[in-house]
Amino acid sequence: MSGHDTTQGSPFAPHTPADTEAMLDAIGVDSEDELFDIPESVLFDGEFGIEARDERTVRAEVAATLDHNDDLVELLGRGHYGHYVPSVVDHLSLRSEFLTSYTQYQPEITQGFLQALFEYQSMLVELTGLGVANCSMYDAATALGEAATLADRLRQTSGTQVLVPEQLAEGRHEVLANYVGGTDLEVETYPMDDGNADVDALDGLVGDETVMVYAENPTVRGCVEENLDTIGDLADANDALFTLGSDPVALALLQEPASVGADVVVGAADVLGMPTSYGMGLGLFATREDYVRQVPGRLVGASEDLGGKRTYTLTLQTREQHIRRERATSNICTNQAWVALRAAMHAASLGPDGLADLAKESVTDAQELAGRISEIVGVKAPVHDRYHFREFVAHTDQPAKAIAGDLEDEGYAVHVVGEHEIQLCVTGATDSQLDGFVETFAEVAR
Repeated sequence: MSGHDTTQGSPFAPHTPADTEAMLDAIGVDSEDELFDIPESVLFDGEFGIEARDERTVRAEVAATLDHNDDLVELLGRGHYGHYVPSVVDHLSLRSEFLTSYTQYQPEITQGFLQALFEYQSMLVELTGLGVANCSMYDAATALGEAATLADRLRQTSGTQVLVPEQLAEGRHEVLANYVGGTDLEVETYPMDDGNADVDALDGLVGDETVMVYAENPTVRGCVEENLDTIGDLADANDALFTLGSDPVALALLQEPASVGADVVVGAADVLGMPTSYGMGLGLFATREDYVRQVPGRLVGASEDLGGKRTYTLTLQTREQHIRRERATSNICTNQAWVALRAAMHAASLGPDGLADLAKESVTDAQELAGRISEIVGVKAPVHDRYHFREFVAHTDQPAKAIAGDLEDEGYAVHVVGEHEIQLCVTGATDSQLDGFVETFAEVAR
């Protein structure tokens, strides 16, 4: 391209005026502007309308804007959790070679990042008991959607039914519905019984048309699911894929998915390495090795270089849109590699015993808070007669919205999940505020 004028347009795709004229002539238009139909109301006029400011002024304005946010003690959960993140995670993950890295297409220069992602995958394989895990999804909701479309591809006979719990979190249900919108799949729900799956009702719903059965452990209400073996057997008997929703902390203590017949495990892996983020997620996806060619996203594999040293590289990219689009099994592209890196660092810093201890605390802390709440007149906790993990539902004699509103006025945020039900979550991050919360709850519940 020597001799071309690269001062106009992109230096990475230089065109001479003659090149541009020839291409426009081939298309049949006089200018590049004719290639776009942009409404005048949104057309950029060359001015942003933002007054130039110095750094000090900008920082002051941003700080003033952020000061409008409510500073609440959050006892929220239902898919978003904020366990304490060791400082080593920040110190290591914020190194420039990690923070500025894009997809690790060039293994020669990204061995460190690739190894960390390989370790992340290995941790999930160990926690789930399944043969393969990818190096991350956007979040739990999209991982669930990918599981449904994977089940549709694997199903050898006809079938369109995807069964999920009736108490599935609204956001996950909506994303799943969007995912299957371009397929013949239909999402249906099965009833819950005291916070767990109603297996008798599920038995009456699952059949030849069932493509996938989805269950969660813990459930959205924090209950430890006691019927996983039965659900797995029902799915297997009807040639349906059994998908289990969980997270790495819960998997350190609760039943191993592979042992109850799970074919796929999805969920939120950002319980490790991230504070409560409400939007920035990390989805896990693990499955049987038989399905490796159907796994969405990317896989990091181990190999050897010419010198016999262990090396790492991206071994599978099932989107493949940049080389073989017709073979793509998923449109998942840019993943959450940096967040997966943080999750791996957090898990490594805890170690197996530390991760198991964190999981045990998630049970005992919830049990302890429920006991304290139950001593308040007009409150019963937990509502469900089950073991709970991290969170539980409490019944209030007064309307739940009023209770939650009064708590918010006093600086505490809780979920309203029913006319007389609120949901509380403890992850360790708010331990120092729990005494004040219980006292305040006792005041507003009168």
